[in-house]
Amino acid sequence: MTWGEIYRTHDRLAERGHKPAFYVVVSRDFIAGSDDIATVVCAPVYGEILGLRSEVVVGPEEGLPKPSAVRCDFLMLMLKSRLTSFVSTLPQSKREKLRRALITALQLEP
Repeated sequence: MTWGEIYRTHDRLAERGHKPAFYVVVSRDFIAGSDDIATVVCAPVYGEILGLRSEVVVGPEEGLPKPSAVRCDFLMLMLKSRLTSFVSTLPQSKREKLRRALITALQLEP
């Protein structure tokens, strides 16, 4: 597991309307790749695109069923065991947009 990878859950999560959902890993690779650490920080993917600076638009090119948005304002700590299906790795251009969206969401701009 590494930063910028998209995973799908098979569990029906209450916080996501009791449906399986997609998440993008945003924990640094040291954490995401460690078998000794059970959790990672993820940005959830929503089917509605709001056009926020803290969103990254993704879609079928990244393995999702429809155009969607990675929402960096709603980061979640997820058990790695819930991220059961690898979908894809964001391409470099989307990873850069994800970095900028995280900076915006976390108010890390200088």
